[in-house]
Amino acid sequence: MTGSDAKPLLSVLRGAMPDVPPMWLMRQAGRYLPEYRALRAQKGGFLELVYDSEAAAEVTIQPLRRFAFDGAILFSDILIVPYAMGQDLWFEAGEGPRLAPILAQTDLSALTPDFTRFDAVYETVRQVKAALDPSVTFLGFAGSPWTIATYMVAGQGSKDQGAARRMAYADPTRFGALIDAIIDATVIYLSGQIAAGVEAVQLFDSWAGSLAPLQFDRWVIEPNARIVEKLKALHPDIPVIGFPKGAGAKLAAYARGTGVNAVGVDETVDPHWANRELPAGLPVQGNLDPLALIAGGAAVREAVDNIRAAFAGRPHIFNLGHGILPDTPIDHVEALISYVREKETR
Repeated sequence: MTGSDAKPLLSVLRGAMPDVPPMWLMRQAGRYLPEYRALRAQKGGFLELVYDSEAAAEVTIQPLRRFAFDGAILFSDILIVPYAMGQDLWFEAGEGPRLAPILAQTDLSALTPDFTRFDAVYETVRQVKAALDPSVTFLGFAGSPWTIATYMVAGQGSKDQGAARRMAYADPTRFGALIDAIIDATVIYLSGQIAAGVEAVQLFDSWAGSLAPLQFDRWVIEPNARIVEKLKALHPDIPVIGFPKGAGAKLAAYARGTGVNAVGVDETVDPHWANRELPAGLPVQGNLDPLALIAGGAAVREAVDNIRAAFAGRPHIFNLGHGILPDTPIDHVEALISYVREKETR
């Protein structure tokens, strides 16, 4: 086999329907692995790990040594984009990321972009690419504009993304200028990842579910469509996976409106509904509940059977409905892989 035929995940993104779906897990490089926790402790912090290209490449590859995944996902963070746009970025122990200045209080013009802050990530990509098995598809990623904007406006994560939602309603011109700037930076970032060696990219819209329908159209569908259009103009053969977590019934409109090559389906969506409502032939990715994986056993087997039955008639990448959780038992991941890859018809 040659080209994408030798890469099961990439072939599915291009429309293939193998008997056994390829698989990877969101956040597969991370805290549930003891080797990751050891390396992070050695480096002293999350951002230090991301910016050490050799260490970040090692983290990207760690899960591939344990598990025969069909995809490797770049180890980085979605907030590298606002960092390159000129905000300061740091991580508070036990509390998560912080950005400054806070754009709820400061105009975008106060920021001075520095896109050399992407360079260490590109070097990570090059190092991973050189080390990956040729059958593994290398996935890059970025946060989608709405999700990135929520952090930039508030300076941190929040439960309801209220600061960004308030700005989007009260001053859509100002908020739109921020979205435009994020789109431009994201295209630069993803294009650089592609040039360095990734073979597909995923757009994470982690907070898409917080928006009302009209706001969803304006701040999720339209910006992601612009990113896809700009990326395709530069890299026409690179598949784009869109993952609007929490989109629910708006998922079908997202799939039609953004032009993504595949849609990630979160664990709250009925896969049978998704199969009926999404465009015919569109590849899907998902959607095992990460908590079912922690439970293991019959809970996982029942969920896997349901997901595979729902997506039997379209290209499907098996994945979680969101990121793997830190307390996930490693033997449960091994059992999941074995069960998904059993050849018999369920």
